[in-house]
Amino acid sequence: MQVKYFEDFTRLPESYTPLFNEAEIANFDSGRDWYANLAATALSPDNCVLLCGVEHNEGHPVAALPLHHFKNKRALFSLSTFYSALYVPLAAQDQQDEALTTLFKSLKSAEQDWASLRLNPIPKEQPVYEATIRALKNAGWLPFSYYCFGNWYLSVEGRSYNEYSEALPSRIRNTIKRKSKHFYSRAGGKLEIVTGNDSVDRAIEAYNKIYLSSWKKPEPFPDFIPGMIRLFANKDQLRLGIAYTNNIPVAAQIWIVSHGRAAIYKLAYDEKFSDLSAGSILTEHLMRHVIDVDKVHEIDYLIGDDAYKKDWMNHRRERWGIMAYNPHTLAGILGSANEVARRTVKSVLNRFGKLTSTLKNAVNNSIRHKGAKHVDP
Repeated sequence: MQVKYFEDFTRLPESYTPLFNEAEIANFDSGRDWYANLAATALSPDNCVLLCGVEHNEGHPVAALPLHHFKNKRALFSLSTFYSALYVPLAAQDQQDEALTTLFKSLKSAEQDWASLRLNPIPKEQPVYEATIRALKNAGWLPFSYYCFGNWYLSVEGRSYNEYSEALPSRIRNTIKRKSKHFYSRAGGKLEIVTGNDSVDRAIEAYNKIYLSSWKKPEPFPDFIPGMIRLFANKDQLRLGIAYTNNIPVAAQIWIVSHGRAAIYKLAYDEKFSDLSAGSILTEHLMRHVIDVDKVHEIDYLIGDDAYKKDWMNHRRERWGIMAYNPHTLAGILGSANEVARRTVKSVLNRFGKLTSTLKNAVNNSIRHKGAKHVDP
């Protein structure tokens, strides 16, 4: 196997596209065009893309690892940012271990001389997570795993929306029913779902207006979201829901429907209209659409353990990261030593905290026991 490196997606041969297409079946943010948009719109000027590919001697790609790094630095990072819900090393299933090991050996070599490699957020429940750790170890890296965030999702299990909604908390059902009556009859409410290119420019304008009126900070890379919206609109995978009151856009949600899964990507509402609960009404509308119309088997709330997500979803999984150090470099040795020391201190503090809690409970129980009156039968 041979490892090749490319500095941007325009130089990456088209022969690598099937690897991205295969990964995109499971994760909407693993496609080649997703990464191309991310690299073009969501990296700082001192950031450089490094695309690593593994090919058979005959030139057939069997693995790809999209990475980035800062100029004049020896640390590598997965090509993922706060816009990324998932990151997965791409490799042919039957050659995963060999291809990834070959790739990581090349990155660790004196010729490349990279000191560290951070990959995140990886789905811990998928085999690629353990395969990546295994390949890093086989290649001579020192890998350490760490928790990134929780991920709530709904397994639809063939239910209609009405069947699914019966399991929702009663307060959610009652709130939506009560607020919907006011939203439609008194507030001039209207809901819209934009799916394709016909209305995408108007939808982006409405979304941006709502986002700027919300509680959220301005986007640090303002071109990424419009590029992403157009990307999935072109694929007919966009479900951009907009709530209006008297023709004023007051809430918006970006959902992506791909290969039987719906991902809830972005939510925003105008705070001046928060009393309308337009966000909840819009969520209910989009839920009904993706379940009854798109017939998805899974709905994913993506990043974080926000309390409201538990109301709509029924399962939780975790996204983890891998921090690996090259022991053939001074920076890698120092980094791994610091990692071990930090984790050791954290473990000791956790054990001390548990011991302190146990002793405190024992003392309190003793005090309660001594203070209680003994009554003979």
